[in-house]
Amino acid sequence: MVAFNVNTSYPSIFILNGIPGLEAAHIWISIPFSAFYIICLVGNLMILIVVKETLHKPMYLLFCMLALTDIGQSTCVMPKALCIFWFGFKDITVDGCLTQMFFLHTLTAMYSAILVAMAFDRYIAICDPLRYTTILTNARIAKLGLVGLTRGVFLILPLPLLLQRLPFCDNHVIPHTYCDHIAVVKISCGDTRVNQTYSLVITFAVIGLDLTLIGLSYGLIIRAVLRISSKKAHQKALNTCTAHICVMMITYIPFLFSGLTHRFGHGIAAYVHILLANLYLLFPPMLNPIIYGVKTKELREKVGKYICRV
Repeated sequence: MVAFNVNTSYPSIFILNGIPGLEAAHIWISIPFSAFYIICLVGNLMILIVVKETLHKPMYLLFCMLALTDIGQSTCVMPKALCIFWFGFKDITVDGCLTQMFFLHTLTAMYSAILVAMAFDRYIAICDPLRYTTILTNARIAKLGLVGLTRGVFLILPLPLLLQRLPFCDNHVIPHTYCDHIAVVKISCGDTRVNQTYSLVITFAVIGLDLTLIGLSYGLIIRAVLRISSKKAHQKALNTCTAHICVMMITYIPFLFSGLTHRFGHGIAAYVHILLANLYLLFPPMLNPIIYGVKTKELREKVGKYICRV
């Protein structure tokens, strides 16, 4: 748990209101949410166990990083959300709120960095396959993961620190299931321009830069594939990228849509914003192990053997 020195103008607690407008349906909403969370945990833990026991290539180390990030993101949010839905436990301490915010947004930045590393992995595998094992060693992949984590920590740490300077007057209710940065900023009665500007800068710095690097990698991949005369070789090369492309689509598209509607979709009902924000943190972590399990033959076979052995 990360502790922050909180300004005395802060309330002692915040109230997470769940999904505004759908309070009567919280129990019903909790059913798919808890199911998605369980599937996420089981699928990603399975990936971690199988890779740890039998698969030690750099690509599978990236799978492990993605699985750990998936588990971390969903676990930052879902236990508290389910407590709100099931028991009406809406209180959260200020330190707890800031800690949840810090870890959630840091893991989101880390998640994006891993997708960039995966794009680089696919670029090397297709464009320079003979040097793949010398360029992408396990140690180098671990260093890339550490760089992504360090970037996330340094970029996200100012968010909770900047929140300490804001007054909250009498409004302590956050209309959300978790402490999203913008949701907390919106209930402040002070000048939030610095907070909102820095939040936008981070979004463009992380997502904008990462999407640019991924686009560059795939541009070079497409150029290399087009130089191959065999159609069969074309298909084989592109098939190695299918899983990564699917994961990027289910990650970035909901993220951008959720972020844009939260900031600019003022005519959209509040519960739509909150549902989108929660599903963004549940769907990709739930689907990622399924996508990689289906699309990666070696991983699929190892998982099948592990299940049969158990």
